[in-house]
Amino acid sequence: MPIPLVNSIASWFLKKRFHQIDLFLKYPNEVQNELLQDLLTSAKDTEIGKKYDFSSITDYKIFTERLPISTYEENQADIERARKGENNIFWPTPIRWFAKSSGTTNAKSKFIPVSAESLEDCHYAASKDLLCMYLNNNENAQLFTGKSLRLGGSKELYRENGTVFGDLSAILIDNMPFWAEFSSTPSNKVSLMSDWEYKMQAIVNETINENVTSLAGVPSWMLVLLNNVLETTKKTNIFEVWPNLEVYFHGGVSFLPYVDQYKTILPNKDFRYYEIYNASEGFFAIQDQNNSSELLLMLDYGIFYEFIPMDTYGTPEQKIIPLGEVEKHKNYAVVITTNAGLWRYKIGDTVRFTSLSPYRIKVSGRTKHHINVFGEELIIENTEDALKKVCKKTNAQIVDYTVAPIFMEGKEKGAHEWLIEFKTPPQDMDHFNDLLDTTLKSLNSDYEAKRYNNITLNNPKINLARPQLFYDWLKQENKLGGQHKVPRLSNTRQYLDALLELNV
Repeated sequence: MPIPLVNSIASWFLKKRFHQIDLFLKYPNEVQNELLQDLLTSAKDTEIGKKYDFSSITDYKIFTERLPISTYEENQADIERARKGENNIFWPTPIRWFAKSSGTTNAKSKFIPVSAESLEDCHYAASKDLLCMYLNNNENAQLFTGKSLRLGGSKELYRENGTVFGDLSAILIDNMPFWAEFSSTPSNKVSLMSDWEYKMQAIVNETINENVTSLAGVPSWMLVLLNNVLETTKKTNIFEVWPNLEVYFHGGVSFLPYVDQYKTILPNKDFRYYEIYNASEGFFAIQDQNNSSELLLMLDYGIFYEFIPMDTYGTPEQKIIPLGEVEKHKNYAVVITTNAGLWRYKIGDTVRFTSLSPYRIKVSGRTKHHINVFGEELIIENTEDALKKVCKKTNAQIVDYTVAPIFMEGKEKGAHEWLIEFKTPPQDMDHFNDLLDTTLKSLNSDYEAKRYNNITLNNPKINLARPQLFYDWLKQENKLGGQHKVPRLSNTRQYLDALLELNV
């Protein structure tokens, strides 16, 4: 099919969809409230619907008074029943798929319910919207002349009791229409291989002779793949392998630590990067503008949003607010109610609103992945920003890092201990440390106050990680590929101490 025709068909879909997008852009709170009522009506005859009498909930206020905020642990028993084939517990249609993701304190793995509605109206709808927005912003795009290289963490799917569990990416691949495989690479057979290291080379071998026009995957793992492509082909940059490559759709971890490394192997100023924000629980936001780091919150995917201001999170003063009450530049924990039967569920992510009309966000971190042992409120957004600035000044490049507290002992003050694996280390490590400390102070006033005259915190301590340390640790933990990532910040020394033991 000629490309102008493909782009015309895509534009037709785009215009049709833009009418719906326009609706939630103009009337965001009305769209969200109507969506909440639809979810309550749909689930009124389920066990949870009867327990909380959904049929008599007529507004948001009653909804908040009746239903508690929940975590995975509080939903786990019901989810396990659903996994054994029971229906109509928390969602009316049968739940056949469960996305397996990293565990919590009390559960080795989480099994997130994925309904037919969430597959179609959330995950797949978002994929279409992403392409629509990209094509709308780039009329001369040639995406459809070639294939999309998708890099999932897909292990095989496991079937038991009439239900299926596995990586979300494996579930998405398994349910895609048959024609979708023709427009993507590698093949489903290779994508679903379970041995990550063997799969990585198989992907390289299968894709280097394809006409790849776009990339999609998590930045840390995609970088490993692209470096393997260069190593195998003996080329100096990726455009020598795929000359028609034009865009990379990425999500899962912050892109900031990897920007410079991507620009080195993709040395074309016209090459585009598009960020997405998705998880096993749903697809939440899409970059809707070229050259932007802001993501448009998608309000009609069957997800109702609430937010907890992080300055009261976990305290007796904690409050939960709807979308209409958020403020710009404040840090919020995300709470969702979804068309897969998650009700007022804390997903563990934090976001910051950069715009209220329309609602655009930046992902700022995780509720658990921050350091606040000494009142410094250090979040991932701070450390990523600081590292990017310091690396630029010192010509350093980072592969991975993690940070943990050094706890106070006796009269000894506390500090932050870093473990950093460099691709290109700085020439002067002390200078790098000083710059990092100074930059963090400029980005975070709480950190600056605790560092003032070493009143609470001493200078940060930086350890150099040996090559491949973080990769080896992830391999040891059976967490290679996909959405698996190194915990950046922690209030405990659990991860840091385990990594330091391996750092020999």
